[in-house]
Amino acid sequence: MGSDLLLAFSLTLMAGLATGIGSVLAFFTKSTNTRFLSFALGFSAGVMIYVSMVEIFFKAKDSLVSAMGVESGNWVTVGSFFGGMLFIALIDKFIPKKTNPHEVKKVEDMEKTTNGVNDPALLKMGTFAALAIAIHNFPEGIATFTSAMQDPSLGIAIAVAIAIHNIPEGIAVSVPIYFATGDRKKSFKLSFLSGLSEPIGAFVAYLILMPFLNDVMFGVIFAGVAGIMVFISLDELLPASKKYDEAHLSIYGIISGMMVMALSLLLFI
Repeated sequence: MGSDLLLAFSLTLMAGLATGIGSVLAFFTKSTNTRFLSFALGFSAGVMIYVSMVEIFFKAKDSLVSAMGVESGNWVTVGSFFGGMLFIALIDKFIPKKTNPHEVKKVEDMEKTTNGVNDPALLKMGTFAALAIAIHNFPEGIATFTSAMQDPSLGIAIAVAIAIHNIPEGIAVSVPIYFATGDRKKSFKLSFLSGLSEPIGAFVAYLILMPFLNDVMFGVIFAGVAGIMVFISLDELLPASKKYDEAHLSIYGIISGMMVMALSLLLFI
């Protein structure tokens, strides 16, 4: 139990702090590597969709059916799945579009929007993007933590997928703040801190959810996690991947992510 708990927290921390990778990439590149991001975001979406629909959803259903019976268990599974989608959709709804970190941004585009250091509009945009990421990453932390506690190999796959999709979020925070202030440390710090909401989500899950964890609670959480990850993939990762797309790289990324996830699940049967 202790080693599983440490692994779950470590994976969640790793996934959240991947925003810092995006921040570093933004400082040391003159232009966005669209080919890499297109493939990587597609790969992340492929992993999330496959693992959600093939593994997590059915684990949730098995748990709920065994605890509540066939009819009630299936209804609660489906309700929790779409409830997870609704939950993350409501979070997105309250994030202004201009500061939404999932709106596609490039390093070179940010350079064009600034007139120099101390641009208050850019500073405000970067700060709000950091806050938006912190709010948005909170349920992702719960998803990573609960998955890792149930099945460490599953948790690793989800953590890697979430870490990949956090890289562009780090760019969305650090670049406008850097061009507004000229302060690399400040922009990196805000980008880095915005990712800490994922381990905070894990900590909340541990304190509030773990003491009450039974078959019903586990099934509801897992079905909700599946819904959250499918929504993130369809609403954020795939559109962003297509906007960065070059020669169908996003589709190749999706298929590759599904294949890698399928292979990893087969290896752990």
